[in-house]
Amino acid sequence: MEAPGYRRWQLPVLLLCVNGVMTLGFTGACQRTNLCNESLMLEKLPACGKFFEEMMKKVDSKKWCNLTEFIMYYDNFTQCTEHEAKNASCFWPNPLTEGFITGIHKQFFSNCTSEKVHWEDPPDEILITLILIPVMLTCAMITLVVWCSKRSDIL
Repeated sequence: MEAPGYRRWQLPVLLLCVNGVMTLGFTGACQRTNLCNESLMLEKLPACGKFFEEMMKKVDSKKWCNLTEFIMYYDNFTQCTEHEAKNASCFWPNPLTEGFITGIHKQFFSNCTSEKVHWEDPPDEILITLILIPVMLTCAMITLVVWCSKRSDIL
């Protein structure tokens, strides 16, 4: 049979070992560091653009500003650029892929301008109601708290 003192320090030592192994894994001490192969990435990205261009030919050019018409094609394009960046050991997004994606945006979506929204105040009746409701609720809650705190015999 084992001595009681031996068991007492087994668990802390085991926990310390597990913590050390987990910490090494989370800090990336065992990760390889690959340099980004930018030339390979720039060589592969145009294939993503070509595929996106072919898919966009299926969409009427008048509907290019309606995202619901081509969202699947754009998602495939984004995944393709991410895949090619990762294959070249580059992070995504990076300045080169952002420049490429911006070029695609200029090619297809340069005429899609967002209309400026003109914000207006609501009518006075609605505005007064929206202001008074929280004020009245706050006053009611304060009154309830003060009243309950003075009536300690109920609590």
